[in-house]
Amino acid sequence: MTILPLSAVTEAFQSLPVVVAAGLLAVDLGLRIALLGIIPHNRKPSSAMAWLLLVLLIPFVGFAIFLVLGRTEIGRRRHAKQAEVNDLIRQRTATTMVATYAPGPSYVESVMTLNRNLGALPPAPGNEVTLHSDYRESIEAMTAAVDGAEHFVHAQFYITAWDAVTGPFFDALVRATERGVTVRLLFDYLGSKGIPGYKDMLARLDQTQIAWRAMLPIGLRRGQLRRPDLRNHRKILVVDGEVAFMGSQNLIEPGYDKEKNHQLGREWVELTCRVAGPAVAALDSVFATDWYSEADELLTAEVGRPAPAPNGDLVCQVIPSGPGFATENNLRAFTTLLYSARRRISITSPYFVPDESLLYAVTTAAHRGVDVELFVSEEGDQFMVYHAQCSYYGALLEAGVRIYLYPAPYVLHSKCFSIDDDVAVLGSSNMDLRSFGLNYEVSMMLQGGDIVSRMRKVEDTYRARSRELTAEEWAGRSWRSRYADNVMRLTSALQ
Repeated sequence: MTILPLSAVTEAFQSLPVVVAAGLLAVDLGLRIALLGIIPHNRKPSSAMAWLLLVLLIPFVGFAIFLVLGRTEIGRRRHAKQAEVNDLIRQRTATTMVATYAPGPSYVESVMTLNRNLGALPPAPGNEVTLHSDYRESIEAMTAAVDGAEHFVHAQFYITAWDAVTGPFFDALVRATERGVTVRLLFDYLGSKGIPGYKDMLARLDQTQIAWRAMLPIGLRRGQLRRPDLRNHRKILVVDGEVAFMGSQNLIEPGYDKEKNHQLGREWVELTCRVAGPAVAALDSVFATDWYSEADELLTAEVGRPAPAPNGDLVCQVIPSGPGFATENNLRAFTTLLYSARRRISITSPYFVPDESLLYAVTTAAHRGVDVELFVSEEGDQFMVYHAQCSYYGALLEAGVRIYLYPAPYVLHSKCFSIDDDVAVLGSSNMDLRSFGLNYEVSMMLQGGDIVSRMRKVEDTYRARSRELTAEEWAGRSWRSRYADNVMRLTSALQ
């Protein structure tokens, strides 16, 4: 693929009146020159080069795409609200010392300090965490927690649907409102809008006392004109400030209410955790931030409020990230942890499309002699992302990373990783460019107790069900797959 030369543009304009052709040629040339100085501003070189290639190859169409998708700003009002909440958190947790809560090797304290400085939330000791790897069991556990609510329920899910599997959860929310509990619900506008039954869900919600908002709505009103693929990808449930759930699972049945998925037997495999203890307050602060952005209501009592009494032996730190932060909090935390590993790294990510820094962290660890394994789905549910992901397999295998393919038709949607015997991380964030730059995400770093060994049991389950991808198998794939991988790798950098 080559850049369209000016001579070709000139020939295309020969059939037009001279003045019109000259004008279009001047606009084309001016556009190319201007964008050379505009596009690289505050962008990674790889992203800037991808955008420049697009607009130089197809100037007018490329420029139109750039106008729609080339900006990640979310607006001054949202940035101001994020900053206001962060300042409030820092004020209320000013006496919290990271060093007091840093167990294990010295690098843990360093990562905690990084997370605190970028995301405002300090580490919290004394937590109890239960891992839920069974899809329906997780929803049943959340439903039981809501049925025990006495004061408030805060629910936030990227994709939300009122269907046969989630119906009991919604019924519990309604029962809670009927006994005087305040229930607030957030769901991503575009993430949920494409699910069958979306309009029916809105109608049913309007018939309840649940206070709900769609996150990042797209429209012509103030604050709704933005890049349309900026999404709030977080999944959080907080009950009475005492118990919380977070992880990878959306609020929808495991086939995502799609007939095609049901016909194929395709279901999503998730990892969620139940948290009891001081970390619940941090998750509630993340919810309060997003509620403030969408409802213009600052839940002051929930932001940086006093933490619940300790319940367990885990230190947990919540890591919020997304367009509201200019520092890619999740990417920095992840790469720091990967570089700190000495013996073992296990990564599970449905969409593994790393930037240069993350790819180097993973492959460098393998070259250092660290045992690195990556769990991904055998078949992708999204064509572009799947092929972009595949384009990195060669470099990973060459470095010595062991890649395990979770069998189709299932989609391994869990998002977690573990470092040595020291740290486990789980949440909503994929290890891809979208999660680092375009999505609002929430992750949680966990240390202490037996959390890593419990995470390893989950990883052992994935490994037992998967098959390992070999370098020989990968080298023998078709030229069509290679071509699609390379093209999609280029498009993944358009941020």
